[in-house]
Amino acid sequence: MKGPKPPAVRLLAVLIGIVAVAAGLLALSVTTVPAGHKGVLLQFGAVRGVWDEGLHFKIPFAQNVVLMDVRVQKSETDAAASSKDLQVVKSTVVLNYHIDPERAADVYQRLGVDFASKVVNPSVQEVFKAITARYTAEELITLRQKVSEETKALLAERLRPYGIVVDGYNIVNFDFSDEFNKAVEEKLTAEQKALKAQRDLERVKVEAQQKIEQAKAEAEALRIQREQITPELLRLREIEVQRMAVEKWDGKLPNVTGGAVPFLPLPEGR
Repeated sequence: MKGPKPPAVRLLAVLIGIVAVAAGLLALSVTTVPAGHKGVLLQFGAVRGVWDEGLHFKIPFAQNVVLMDVRVQKSETDAAASSKDLQVVKSTVVLNYHIDPERAADVYQRLGVDFASKVVNPSVQEVFKAITARYTAEELITLRQKVSEETKALLAERLRPYGIVVDGYNIVNFDFSDEFNKAVEEKLTAEQKALKAQRDLERVKVEAQQKIEQAKAEAEALRIQREQITPELLRLREIEVQRMAVEKWDGKLPNVTGGAVPFLPLPEGR
């Protein structure tokens, strides 16, 4: 049989035990709040405060820290609703949001850590339906930016009481029924044809107007020319023609049939 352990061995074992217990208590007394988080301090399950980022000491077994992420988070939701003209609209919407750091404890008390599924996603669905019902299907397409801004504003109003801040909202797409898509395509085709016909008509009108203006200009030019022709001008041109004819005459009389001398008018009085 083994005899009792020497006092030195028993003392060493006790010291090792004390050190182990102290190390364990120290480990349980230290906690770290990482960057981008708030630490909600709980004492026996009740909220006692909020810790910022960094190293903190707490009472083992009595206090606990729950980390709340206050960085910008992303929520992507598939939403469905009816437009003002009763068209079924499906869409994928993306929401960027974050917890108000000053209200991290309040968010935990009211919603817990699973606040997105409890408040954010349902609010996105409700607001999307409310805004979509204000517009026709065609307006949802043509006024997409306005619809997105109104949805973001209403969603921010809905989530603000819960301590959640909306950073951004984006409608990824609008998806309608095949019948509606076909109707839209046919309408666009008809509008394009009507626009082309209108442009052709405008072109024809412009060309016709150009011809009218050209005819007016030519008529005006002739009128001006007629106004400039006076009896004196005609007499001067007649004299000029006669002078040119005389200059070109070679002094020979023109030949006539039968060799007769052509008749020349004699001056009156002879």
